[in-house]
Amino acid sequence: MARQRTLRLTRRTVTDLRASLPQVADRTVSAITDEVPSYSEAFTGHMGETIRGAVELALGGFLSLAERSRGAEQSPTAVAADGAYQLGRGEARSGRSVDALLSAYRIGARVAWREMSTTAVAAGLDAENVGRFAELVFAYIDELSAASVAGHGDERETTGRVRQRLLERLAAQLLAGADAEAVERAAEEAGWPVPETLTAVLVPDSQARAVLSSLSPETLQVAEPVEVHGEEGLAVLLVPDVHEHRRGALLRALEHRSAVAGPARPWSAVGDSLARAVRVRELGRGPDSEAHLAELVLCADPVALEDLRARVLAPLRELRPGSAEKLVETLRSWLLHQGRRDAVAADLFVHAQTVRYRMTQVREVLGERLDDPVAVLELTVALGTLDPEAWAAQTPDDAG
Repeated sequence: MARQRTLRLTRRTVTDLRASLPQVADRTVSAITDEVPSYSEAFTGHMGETIRGAVELALGGFLSLAERSRGAEQSPTAVAADGAYQLGRGEARSGRSVDALLSAYRIGARVAWREMSTTAVAAGLDAENVGRFAELVFAYIDELSAASVAGHGDERETTGRVRQRLLERLAAQLLAGADAEAVERAAEEAGWPVPETLTAVLVPDSQARAVLSSLSPETLQVAEPVEVHGEEGLAVLLVPDVHEHRRGALLRALEHRSAVAGPARPWSAVGDSLARAVRVRELGRGPDSEAHLAELVLCADPVALEDLRARVLAPLRELRPGSAEKLVETLRSWLLHQGRRDAVAADLFVHAQTVRYRMTQVREVLGERLDDPVAVLELTVALGTLDPEAWAAQTPDDAG
């Protein structure tokens, strides 16, 4: 705290100022209580006495500094500066903002200066030294407030890191299926309100921050990215209470991102939500896992599905690849559109007569199978997720 001019205080002035400190501290605390709402309760009772004593100690430190002032660069004593720093940390732990803390300092400086300058003038302090006294008072308060702000920021940063580690541990416990008591205990320790449901989201780690900005602040992020089907660097987010109509907002947040949202599940079963998101990711689909349920079921046992295709499509495999592809494509559309010829024609961008001609060929190959409900079911399953062109390009060995 640099000062360019020497402050000269007589012994009487110092004596009178020290005698006034208890009264100055009382009036300072009273003014802060009246003017800063967040301190109205904090300064009552035993805590109020403690703070009043701290204010008196800080003012006493200032007087000691002023008394030995000789114009050199001066700063608050180490004790006063450390006390201000610790005050800032305590205010952060109490949940009060740095704005409230700075308001308290401004009010405190105003009241302290008014009271102390009145006492100093009454004790004979001349006009020139009153100005120098004011400089020293406000410079001293500025440095104490700066120390408190630093303490407040350090505490918030430390608290944030600690809570982040607690939240990451909680996310791991949820995915590991830890018992309810352990999860609830970890949630309480982390200050995380236990939701009704959780929805697992897979998103590239590079996009996670942008997605999180659109989601609930209580969304959990798993500490380490995961790998899915050889794809590395996927972040896992656990989003609370986006079930039913609220799911739409989540899906909008994932638009134009390479993300997959699993289903909403009770928080104790969020591992099931992640498992489904992983399966949809493996299929190359998204962002809504629930839009691909039929495909998930059909692809649950890929080996069995290939065996089924090989058996029920064997008669068509005997045709030339080009013909086989067109007939399989037509049969697939015919089954999915329940035989409605115009709908099939629109789907394939061909004339309705072309559909009729191709289906006649299919019946010649498959015969009475198209009238057998079991055979129709097998064909529907076999063709449900089939790419006719890729199938036709397979060699007999490839097709099993």
